[in-house]
Amino acid sequence: MSAQALKVTPMPSPQPKLKSSSEVTPEVLVQRARELAPRLKARIAQGEAARRLPDETIAEMKEAGLFRVLQPKLYGGYEMDPQVFYDVQMALAEGCMSTAWAYGVIGVHNWQIALFDPRAAADVWGNGDTDVLIASTYMPKGQVTPVEGGFRFSGRWGFSSGIDHCDWVFLGGLIFNPGQPPEYRTFLLPKSDYEVVDTWHTMGLKATGSNDIVVKDVFVPEYRTHKASDGFMGTNPGRDTFTADLYKMPFGQIFVRAVSTAAIGGLQGALDTFLDFAKVRVGDMGNKTSEQAPAQLAAAETATAIDEMKLVLHRNFEVLMGKIRARQPLDDIHQRLLFRHQASQVVERCARQVYQLFSACGGRGIFTDFPLHRYMTDIMAARGHYANNPDQFGKNFGGVLLGRDNTDYFI
Repeated sequence: MSAQALKVTPMPSPQPKLKSSSEVTPEVLVQRARELAPRLKARIAQGEAARRLPDETIAEMKEAGLFRVLQPKLYGGYEMDPQVFYDVQMALAEGCMSTAWAYGVIGVHNWQIALFDPRAAADVWGNGDTDVLIASTYMPKGQVTPVEGGFRFSGRWGFSSGIDHCDWVFLGGLIFNPGQPPEYRTFLLPKSDYEVVDTWHTMGLKATGSNDIVVKDVFVPEYRTHKASDGFMGTNPGRDTFTADLYKMPFGQIFVRAVSTAAIGGLQGALDTFLDFAKVRVGDMGNKTSEQAPAQLAAAETATAIDEMKLVLHRNFEVLMGKIRARQPLDDIHQRLLFRHQASQVVERCARQVYQLFSACGGRGIFTDFPLHRYMTDIMAARGHYANNPDQFGKNFGGVLLGRDNTDYFI
């Protein structure tokens, strides 16, 4: 199906402050994220007090083109490899993990919409504003009633990060067909179809504004839904319009990294904070922190963990994208389960390492003006996400290695 057949609105001329996709490189985008990080850090208190990201933060990320990394070229995007997206996310997290978390969750939606029927992307960006953002909450909370041409849809969902800055939302729901397992779909709704309920009072990731969404009996056309089974099998409705290799990636592999990778950048921010402190700190008993074994080991082990997690992240996507480019099937379930489990381990590993850094700070670490605590509570909050539970996904992967059936198809 061609874009012309769908009468997709032609792309407007690029905005003056953005270079065309052919001129923007991965290195440029990561550098822009690094240059933003100090400003993001300076706004942390502002964002935490408001319990949402500052408007200027979203505006600066848009101006830098960061949300376009995975966005289709048809709508002004760059269609870059996933590694670029996650490198940008980690760079942002060194300054503010709430910003990086929201960036990861919102930015990955510009990838997922290419899996839908192309009319969905036209609804979001077809009027010429290709900066429009999409929020989400994928909990299967939607109450779905099939009707002619689509579905009646209701429900309440939690944890919609960055929703205040978005004009559309992806919501999860189950369709129950007699004699068959429930069918999970993502439903795309415009801002006029949902209500945001302010519930976000948390100990970490405070500025993400991850509030609740309420929907009351609205109509969602069939073309604005996406089957999880299509995401797993690669039989997405958008595959004939959005043909880049990027959109052949399994949805499960992309999404789980969007909610774990900010923790790697946050851990780097915590390490940098710790090193600046420990190099010069002399304790009350006259001991130099830099000479203490716990501090030395905390620094070494944290730096090693960051390096290893980045290497695995890059390796995994290089393998997947390499197979896609070579037109090889992604049918190695063991490999996909391994990559899934590795993604789920990230935040717990970061939590252990940031606690080790905190412990090596002594009494100074408990004061609220000492910035390491923000990285620690943000990482702890990220651990609460369903996808960041290594026990659950490790159990399934280990069971498959031992000859049992796979129970996880979000891979």
